[in-house]
This record gives sequence, C-alpha cells and structure tokens, in this order.
Amino acid sequence: MLRSLRVRLFLIFVALIIATLGAVALFASRTTSHEFRRYVDYGGGLRQRRLAAMLAVYYHQAGRWEGVQSLLEQIGQLSGERIILADETGLIVADSGGKLVGQRVRPNWPRPVVLLDAAGWTVGSAYINPTGPPPPEGPEQSFLASVNRSLGLAVVAVVAAAAVATLLLSRHILAPVEALTAAARRMERGDLTQRVQVQSDDEIGQLAHAFNAMADGLARTEELRRQMVGDVAHELRTPLANLRGYLEALRDGVLEPEPQLMASLHEEAMLLTRLVDDLQELALADAGQLKLARHEAGLPEIVRQAAAGFEHEATAKGLSLRTELPADLPCVYVDAQRIGQVLRNLIENALAHTPAGGEITIFARRVGAHVEVSVRDTGTGIAPEHLPYVFERFYRADPSRARSTGGAGLGLTIVKKLVEAHGGEARVESEPGKGSTFTFTLPVADGAPGEPNQEG
Repeated sequence: MLRSLRVRLFLIFVALIIATLGAVALFASRTTSHEFRRYVDYGGGLRQRRLAAMLAVYYHQAGRWEGVQSLLEQIGQLSGERIILADETGLIVADSGGKLVGQRVRPNWPRPVVLLDAAGWTVGSAYINPTGPPPPEGPEQSFLASVNRSLGLAVVAVVAAAAVATLLLSRHILAPVEALTAAARRMERGDLTQRVQVQSDDEIGQLAHAFNAMADGLARTEELRRQMVGDVAHELRTPLANLRGYLEALRDGVLEPEPQLMASLHEEAMLLTRLVDDLQELALADAGQLKLARHEAGLPEIVRQAAAGFEHEATAKGLSLRTELPADLPCVYVDAQRIGQVLRNLIENALAHTPAGGEITIFARRVGAHVEVSVRDTGTGIAPEHLPYVFERFYRADPSRARSTGGAGLGLTIVKKLVEAHGGEARVESEPGKGSTFTFTLPVADGAPGEPNQEG
C-alpha cells in the first residue's frame, strides 16, 4: 500500500500539517499559560498587598491583634479564601476558618505575607490557603482549559480539512498520471493506438502531450518497419526474378549468352548492389558510424561535377539542366564525395519527375554561417499529403512502386542523412503541377578545422 504515490503524498502532507499545527498549538498554549500566570500572579500580589495594608491599619489603630478575628472572617468571606494570621512569634491569633487559633504555624506552610508596623518592625504574618491547594477548578484553571480545548478543536478541524483537501488534490494530480501509466502498459502489450486526454497546460498536460507525440512516433515507426519489410522484398524480388529467369534460360539452352543479355543481367545485378549499398549507408548513418573525410572545398566545382554526369540524360529527355552559382560563394567544410552523392540523388530525382521540355536548376546562396543549395525542377510536383514523408526510407508517392516513377525510395532518405551528418538540414517545397525545390544547407569553411576522416 505504501508503494502508492497517492498514499505516500497523503501521509506526507498529513504528517507535515500535524507537525506544523502541533508546534503552533504547543507554542500558543505555553505562551498563553505563561502570560496568564503572570497576570494571575500580578493579581495575587495585588490582593496580598491589599490584605497586608488592611491588617497593618488595624494593628496601627489597635496596637495589638486582639479582636482581629472578626475582621479576618469578613475578609475570608469576601475573597473566598482561608486566611490565617500569626504574630511575630508564630502563634496563630486569628483564622478565617476559626479552627487554628492558639496553635503554632507549621513549617510546611507556604511563604506568608509579612506584616510591618510604621517603624518597619515585623508584627505578624498572614497565610493564604496554607492548609491545602486552592480549589482545583478555579477561574485560572478554567480559562487555561478553555484555551487549550479551543486549540485542540482547531487543530483537529484543520487536520481534517487538510486531509480532505490533500485527497482531492492528490486525486486531481495523480489521475492523469494513472491514465498515462495504464496507456503505457497497454502500449507495452503491443497496442500502439493508446492516447491520453490532455486536460491542462501544466507539467502534467505537457507530459500527456509528450506521451501522445511519442505514441504517434512509435505507431509511425512501426508502420514504416512493416512497410520496409514489404518494400525490401518488393525491391529485391524483381531483379532476383529477372536474374533467375535469365540464368535458368541460359542453363537450359533456351537463350544464348549474347552481349545484350549479359548487359541486362549486369544491370539487374547493379540494381541489387546499389540497393544493398544504400541500405548499408543508412544503417551506418543511423548508428552514427558514417565516416566523413571533411575538408575545405569549393561548392561550384562539386556542383559542376555532379551535373556533368547527367547532361547527356537530360538532353536525351529534352530537359534543360543549368546552374546558377554566385561568384562570391564561400568555400564549404564538407566531404566532397558525399555532397556530390547528395546532388546526384537530387538531380536524378528531378530527372525522373520532370517531363520533356522542363527545366532543372541548381542554385546556391550564403545564409549566415551556412551555404544554402537548392535543386529546383518544373516537374509534376508533390501532393501536400506526401510532403511530410518524402525523406522517409522506401516512401513512394506511387503505391505501385513502378520503376518508371522512381527508384527504391532510398535516395532522398540518404540525402537527408548525409546532410545532417554535415550539421545541415534538408527540406522540400512543392506544388502539384508546378514542380519541386529540394534545399539543403552546408557549413561555411570560415575558420573550420581541417582534420580529415572526421566522424559525422
């Protein structure tokens, strides 16, 4: 039971409240008692002084204690206390109770009120309630008991109210946490559809938002994982089926090993090799083990080399492939081969989706401490619902995954991973029917270190 956070919070709050109120009540009770006793003591001293004055006046007028019994009885009746008067020798000469006259003062009696004559000589002593304690429930004790009783009731009432408030507060705080725990346990059992309702904007609400975002990410990752298995199987099936069919035909003598057939087999093998290489690069990038030989390099040269490899293909398709690079473009601190691969993937993607008569433009500009490189085409564009997923592996807007509409769906994923390994970012802007612009950033080489073989 004590493992419950609600129970522990409740016990902690109640213990703190009891300790605080107990300390306050104890301090208040002691202070009240002390101050009230001072007041009572002050009042008692005043009564003693008045008693001494009355008896001193009597002695001064009479010159002796004879006849003082009647006066002492009157004083006792008025005060409600027993008063005993003794002369200077300790002989009791008057008793408001009328029982001890003629006896001697007992040594265990409390300290008396000393009576003095006009010359300052002791003429007697007055004892107030000497034969026993005062009544157990006098006004002083009644007042203190009432104060302590009131403090006790206040402590009990506050503790009860605080306990109820603590229960309600803990329920309000912990109910979302319990909902999160239940949803997390269901997710642990494989139900990735679990979400929690966000009911506030405080830290608990932010935790609920984060949980829902995590659940969305896990669900998306699981969906991509399942799709990836099917996509890999699909991408491998076609070239492997072609290779198997041609090889079986060659083995059975149905086909002759002609140059055209060998070239087709080589093309299928290269497709498999490229797919495996792309998967390996993605695995290295995901594991943070992608090696980058970074150094200061001129971006125009990297762009021209990447574009040169596609000039013939662009001309054959009736496309215009051109570059627009400013003369004052700074050098970048990159792995030139990896950035060339990024550009080749983007140009190849643009060629695949730009119809004849279209245009592909590569341009760049400096933006702060980075150089921004863009590959723009006038192709078919990308629908808005596909834009958030174009950089995900094996993602293809064409559900048929035909080769004529694109590759394996890994090229743009590799672009994003390589750019991020250089400390940049990749993004896309597109409008259906008007083309797409893929943009990535690279760090400027100003003041950059020159060590090669640096891990990305």
